[in-house]
Amino acid sequence: MQQRKLGKSNLEVSALGLGCMGMSFSYGPPKDKQEMSTLLRAAVERGITFFDTAEVYGPFLNEELVGEALAPFRKQVVIATKFGFDLSPELDPRGMKGPPGLNSRPEHIKQAAENSLKRLRIETIDLLYQHRVDPNVPIEDVAGAVKDLIREGKVKYFGLSEAGVQTIRRAHAVQPVTALQSEYSLWTRAPEKEVIPSLEELGIGFVPYSPLGRGFLTGKMDENTTFDRSDFRSTLPRFTPEALKANQTLVALLGRIAERHQATPAQIALAWLLAQKPWIVPIPGTTKLHRLHENIGAVAIELAADDLREIDGAASRITVQGARYPERLERMTGR
Repeated sequence: MQQRKLGKSNLEVSALGLGCMGMSFSYGPPKDKQEMSTLLRAAVERGITFFDTAEVYGPFLNEELVGEALAPFRKQVVIATKFGFDLSPELDPRGMKGPPGLNSRPEHIKQAAENSLKRLRIETIDLLYQHRVDPNVPIEDVAGAVKDLIREGKVKYFGLSEAGVQTIRRAHAVQPVTALQSEYSLWTRAPEKEVIPSLEELGIGFVPYSPLGRGFLTGKMDENTTFDRSDFRSTLPRFTPEALKANQTLVALLGRIAERHQATPAQIALAWLLAQKPWIVPIPGTTKLHRLHENIGAVAIELAADDLREIDGAASRITVQGARYPERLERMTGR
């Protein structure tokens, strides 16, 4: 497995990470714990060293799963987790009955970090992200709280998720930001306008989540695909039958390139992301061993300049239908 450094930091990880959320949260009921432990360990054996979780996934179940499964490999892996939600309200299996409130007060951050350390069975969190920007807490206070945790040896690196450019700059001035995690893929390209140039300027790595469009870019969905009420996608505008039908042109584009490379649409979608910048590390999630193998195969695919031009040219003529999130969740992004 190729290695990449996240920005100018010394944090080196596998070129592809593994998003662990779906093992416990958002995409239906939690999956079988033993099966998911086997999958996590298989990922390590195949060279993946970068694992992404969060306290809200479950809540708490995902950190416990990741901590237990990866305990034998602690020295080989980098574990990223996140704080930033007030998890006292009851959550339904799909995620939330009304999203839990945001809470990035310094005392809450420190308590959340202590709890994550216990669930993950580790002494230091490799990368700690603020999950969503809290408009009620100055980002300088957030960065200062993480800076304290770094001084205490409880955290190594600081990250932000779905933050806007000005927030990134303000945080970075207090405590260097190692990575930004935001949605980025061929059907979510907003970060290209301002975010990616700013990350390049500041030397911050980029960790795209949902790099396969929550499964859509694999080519396995169409307008007849249905989602259980416990599946988060049932609430997303991009996963209505109309949007699934309208957005098939993007999958067809990936399919054409995939045939040329004897690859799958998912592999081309990941290879395209890897080709954008050497400090981009996508974290596709999966609960299936064969999908893990498929995703890892993307690292070996080198898209030629002609391929990239063709993809960009064709994709620029496609208007993606449907918002990423319902309005209440969309408001939590880009702050």
